[in-house]
Amino acid sequence: MLADSPEFAAATTDARLVEINGNRLAVEVLGPADAPVLIAHHGAPGLGSRAEPRASFGRLADTYRVVVFDARGSGQSEGKGTFSHDQWAADIDGLREWIGAEQIIMAGGSYGGFMAMEYATRYPDRVRAMVLRDTSPDHAHEEKALANALASARVEIDRDKLDRIFAGAVRDDGDLRDCWREILPLYDYHYDPEAVERKVAATPYRYEAHNYAFSVNIPGYDVKPLLPSLTCPVLVTVGRTDWITPVECSEKIAELIPHARLVVFERSGHSPQIEEAEAWTEAVRAFLAETCPVP
Repeated sequence: MLADSPEFAAATTDARLVEINGNRLAVEVLGPADAPVLIAHHGAPGLGSRAEPRASFGRLADTYRVVVFDARGSGQSEGKGTFSHDQWAADIDGLREWIGAEQIIMAGGSYGGFMAMEYATRYPDRVRAMVLRDTSPDHAHEEKALANALASARVEIDRDKLDRIFAGAVRDDGDLRDCWREILPLYDYHYDPEAVERKVAATPYRYEAHNYAFSVNIPGYDVKPLLPSLTCPVLVTVGRTDWITPVECSEKIAELIPHARLVVFERSGHSPQIEEAEAWTEAVRAFLAETCPVP
């Protein structure tokens, strides 16, 4: 779903378990202790893990203190309580408090971008700057994504599996795996069937969080009315051929947030941080060097 590739497997060695709001989260901290803090949220609840933002935003750990984590109900983290946007945003703020930062750079791609915007609109005084990638300000992207999936010339999509994963109606972790395999060919600019199978094998499956996110959270998701109130600098990045959160979604975000900057990567699908890694990282570094300079 709203996920990223290919560095998608949950890490197994470097995490610490940190109790945040009564739930233990798997957390990794990278970079200098005295640097500005960047918290990066992964995509795809129930499918994503901290490995994805560690592989992309972790590149900035030579300059910034980068915190990556498995959200409640994903990866290696516990899944107590609910998986609402309110709860996940509160968990982000709990991590901010735990790391000892008054303000943070908030970052996220795909569904992680949903949560970055949800956090910034709930805790605006806590956000120094924000970096978004391949995301959407509301649930209207689902209609576009459905049309793109069914029109794809790469593969013929099983409509029943597509509908189950979009509706948050998968039956168990095995069914989530099958539905995920069905749509993975749509994500990258260049289609590699072997890479798809590697991603399927590497993904940590937690169907309860996925189902809640897509059956409960997304139908009511819409931060558009709140985005014009943001005052922090924002960088919006997106791949030109992103099928699930198309370019027009990022254009809408950049239109609504005062002084937001939009960068489109022409040879990328849903993951320009991988498919055009050098150019994407350079764009993020330049933005942060201007808006959050490190002495």
